[in-house]
Amino acid sequence: MAADPVSATATERLAALADERVDHRFKGLPPDADGLTVGELAAQRRNLFSGGFTTPVLALSAERLEHNLRLMETYAARHGLLFAPHGKTSMAPQLFQRQIEHGAWGITLAVPHQVRVARAFGVRRVFLANELVDPAALAWVSAELAADPAFRFVCYVDSVRGVALMDAALHGTTRPVDVVVELAAGDGARTGVRTEEECAAVADAVAAVDTLRLVGVAGYEGEVPDADPQRVRAWLRRLTALAADFDKAGRFSSAGPDGIVVSAGGSAWFDAVADVFTELPELSLPVCKLLRSGAYVSHDDGHYREVTPFTRVPEEGTLHPAFRLWAQVVSRPSPEQAFANAGKRDAAYDLDLPEVQVVRADSAYRPADGITVTGLSDQHTWLRTPEDSGLEVGDWVGMGLSHPCTSFDKWQLIPVVEQDGTVVDYIRTYF
Repeated sequence: MAADPVSATATERLAALADERVDHRFKGLPPDADGLTVGELAAQRRNLFSGGFTTPVLALSAERLEHNLRLMETYAARHGLLFAPHGKTSMAPQLFQRQIEHGAWGITLAVPHQVRVARAFGVRRVFLANELVDPAALAWVSAELAADPAFRFVCYVDSVRGVALMDAALHGTTRPVDVVVELAAGDGARTGVRTEEECAAVADAVAAVDTLRLVGVAGYEGEVPDADPQRVRAWLRRLTALAADFDKAGRFSSAGPDGIVVSAGGSAWFDAVADVFTELPELSLPVCKLLRSGAYVSHDDGHYREVTPFTRVPEEGTLHPAFRLWAQVVSRPSPEQAFANAGKRDAAYDLDLPEVQVVRADSAYRPADGITVTGLSDQHTWLRTPEDSGLEVGDWVGMGLSHPCTSFDKWQLIPVVEQDGTVVDYIRTYF
């Protein structure tokens, strides 16, 4: 099944991002660029370190970004998976477009606002990994479906009451909303139906209304309690067995153009998803095996570096961390301590603290040996330094970040930087 290209109107909207004016809203950008359009600033190809950028500034590696996009494209194709990367990671329409250009079936999202952003920029296939019961949001989705025959929308259902609320909100709709029953990853996990018997009851509730159409099953293996390869694969086999049982019972007789949707896959266990999905027996309709991993686009230098499946299957390739946060040393009160001017407003800190990797001083780089981050204030990074580190006030420190989802959301306009420091583009985010 081919990736879905964006429309001409969407292409125009993406191109129009270059017409936005640079001003005080966008931190880290050169003050003397105020009034330029983003496109004009990009055309100047300024250097991140000598082109007037102010610290702190987050940079996204052009080369590593492209590498990661290509790697997951080939991985999904190699394993016979369709790919709907989770857009909540970046909330960047330019990256949505590049993911689609690199073979993505569509984009996964989590809440209605995110779907509106994707639609505004022409995304035509959306998988909403949540039950949607808000009447206003459902009315908007219904109107989008009515106005655009090419729009494909799928969302979770995980309760009989949720089905009733959706049906009430969608009364009179011209196109049913496609839904998948979400199987919970276990007792105490996040959302989803806890037992197969309850899944059948939810499916029965869907079958009893005209406003919804059951097209598959889904879930999130990242919520499996005490996850390990055996437990994750056991839960994934429950998911595929549920799909087979539903199909045997004729529950997918009216499934949509993509056939039966079976979906899972965060960024930590997609190798298990690929393995178990190959075991899915032949069903009465074609199966859309949909992977939803999202953090790969930038990867990281912390949590996902440790949990990515590519550490378990290195022959499949290696993701490269694409983010680097640059900050400047603004205080050196003792030989063992320094402070840089980035903090919680700038850096992800919910999973791991930033990792100091490199020091730039007098246009030269050196490894940040022994320099560690011990804490973050709102606008300061607390650094522990060896006495012989040579770190001085005014030096720039480059830090790797952990957890892409809470890195993108702190920056509205992110420079894309080539290896030599040349800024070639800017990524706009919408959180």
